[in-house]
Amino acid sequence: MRPGGGALMMGVTQLSKRVRHELTYLGYPPRAWTVPRSRDGIPVLDVLIVGGGQSGLGTAFGLKLERITNVRIIDRCPRGLEGPWRRFARMREIRTPKEVTGIDFGIPSLTARAWYEAKFGHKAWQRIDRIPQDIWRSYLDWYRDVLDLAVENEVELTSIEPDGDLLLAHLRHSDRIERVHARKIVLATGFDGSGRWRAPPSLVANLPAERYARTADDIDFRRLAGKRVGVLGAGASAFDNAAVALEAGASRVDLCFRRADIPRVNPLIWMNFAGLLGHFAELTDLERWRFMRRILEELPVPPTQDTFWRCRSFENFAWHANCDWKSVRDEAGVAKVETEAGTFSFDFIIFGTGVETNLSMRPELAPIVRDIALWRDRFTPPPGEDSDLLANHPYLGTAFEFTEREPGTAPYLGRLHNFTFGAMASLGLTGAAIPGTKYGVRRLVDGLARDLFLEDSAIYYQDLLGYEVPELESLESAVTWLDRFLSDTINPQKLIDQLDPAVLTKGLHGKRASRQPDDKPATAATTSPQRVRAKRTVAYAWPKSTGERAETNKHTKAKTSRQRAKYGPSE
Repeated sequence: MRPGGGALMMGVTQLSKRVRHELTYLGYPPRAWTVPRSRDGIPVLDVLIVGGGQSGLGTAFGLKLERITNVRIIDRCPRGLEGPWRRFARMREIRTPKEVTGIDFGIPSLTARAWYEAKFGHKAWQRIDRIPQDIWRSYLDWYRDVLDLAVENEVELTSIEPDGDLLLAHLRHSDRIERVHARKIVLATGFDGSGRWRAPPSLVANLPAERYARTADDIDFRRLAGKRVGVLGAGASAFDNAAVALEAGASRVDLCFRRADIPRVNPLIWMNFAGLLGHFAELTDLERWRFMRRILEELPVPPTQDTFWRCRSFENFAWHANCDWKSVRDEAGVAKVETEAGTFSFDFIIFGTGVETNLSMRPELAPIVRDIALWRDRFTPPPGEDSDLLANHPYLGTAFEFTEREPGTAPYLGRLHNFTFGAMASLGLTGAAIPGTKYGVRRLVDGLARDLFLEDSAIYYQDLLGYEVPELESLESAVTWLDRFLSDTINPQKLIDQLDPAVLTKGLHGKRASRQPDDKPATAATTSPQRVRAKRTVAYAWPKSTGERAETNKHTKAKTSRQRAKYGPSE
């Protein structure tokens, strides 16, 4: 009996075998089709994926399904710490419904549910409402391994710049800087991939670094035992961090926010339907603006009920509405906070003020950021519908590609795809958010494949013009062709006579019979049908003994008789 019930449930090892087996059913078309390129004698990547979390892994697998394999995935964090889950995600459960799919690409055995049931049992799955966040990270670890997705950890992208018709990426390793050319670069760098986690500059200007942290920072909560902790913000991450501080033994936690009440409605839940997730990008600019202004500005994401109750269960927890912070100063090791509701004294402050979308804060984009179009460059909202928050978002194309601030001045931006939370204004809940990956990853992969193909369409056309591989190999009757083929098969001496003399000479001298640069390929005009059949026959192992040859001849004659019965007498 497996933990959680279900004596007949398969284990993770069996599930992994099943996934790999099912992938063999999805091997069509099998041809790897992108055109190899090089720059200065060094191979050029088709796609460089920056970020080894769920978005980067899903993109890599999607490309693999499209037979685009000249790909690298890098992540600046050590293995297992990609994404937020083992670093700063401090909720107990992911807030996405447990049934979510996406990076599985419709393969049932690759879903989070299949893995969870294989590991914990079907009854255990039925008992949970949402997936624990550490379990979700373990699922991603398995996903990476079962699909053989090679992530290069502790490699950081430091800058991107155009180089002719390619992008040049500078990658920092522990001991060197690597320059890599790529046709496409995907930024799958998460919630802060289009900006940074925010701590209001005016509030931290007079605080020493040890007196505060942002919710995404590496916080040693054990140091907060017995301390007075102030949290600024009313969203999910603010409450998550308040809960962890309380559970770590903080003497008191005060959570402050400028709104009149705690947010209660989660607009991201409303967004979970196929029409919007799949086709938000097709709306007009005005429609997209109005949707996102309502979602991002007017309806901030609330804490989950579980997180709120975690905080509420402590008598030393309090929240303060209409409590905007005016200033913060450090006095004798204590942070003094002046607010609309009075003065607070804190030993430590946690800023839960979210992510600031600001491409100029991304060092990797510094060489090119002035070329990138923002929403403020492309759209003017109607009076009364202004939003600085939305105006600072990048204005992206339909496959998450950056667009030019001045049309025609920076065409290379079409090679750079922003699959981060900053894509939300342009393409909806698709980048860096679990519910949107089902539609976002597919849109991204389709766009990458489309662009790579269209760029080389002339090369593919020339390849077509030179394509001369016959499907109809013989104009003889089937029985005549079969007699000739079998005669060649069971007559080693005749087969040897028909082999290419150069190949035979190399074989007799113990050399590998591979084509050398000066070997001339056989053509349709010089290669006889007998030689074609002989070369194909060589692919099969010759019987090693007289008995084996006799057995082969016996089966050959029997097969010949069956073919004659089917096709009639030889001509």
